[in-house]
Amino acid sequence: MSTQEPSGTPLVQGMNHTSYTVYDLDRILAFLTEGLGFPLLSKSPRDPGSITKITGVKGADVVVAFVQAPGHRIELFHYLTPDDRRRHDIRPCDQGFSHLAFDVTDIDRVVDVGRKFGFEPVHDPLYVNAGPNLGQYAAYLREPDGLTVEVIGPRLR
Repeated sequence: MSTQEPSGTPLVQGMNHTSYTVYDLDRILAFLTEGLGFPLLSKSPRDPGSITKITGVKGADVVVAFVQAPGHRIELFHYLTPDDRRRHDIRPCDQGFSHLAFDVTDIDRVVDVGRKFGFEPVHDPLYVNAGPNLGQYAAYLREPDGLTVEVIGPRLR
């Protein structure tokens, strides 16, 4: 299977965004915009009929927000309906788990900021001893509804 058009042009030109469904949209937005300084690009309801067709979720009514992280957009979906939507207590070892990962300039400072917005570290930052982040420190920050953010960077304390 070719990844290029017959003209030689790649079919994929770049990444548009990464999307997460969140329960507490306002808290997540506060962390990303106030805590990390990402600009809010938009926040608005979407047409339920269109969302139902796009997602395949019958009766979907959503508010969608976009923030601009350095070099990448993040889309946050907050479903108002259907009423039978569920929360999942998903672990990193479970199929479907995903997370955002940010390169940071001061990992301890970002961990402190995360705590102010309800993102608790799973563990203190740990030294990365292999792979592309060798020599940095990494920590998972998890908010009460399960969204996980990994931060990777130096310890300056």
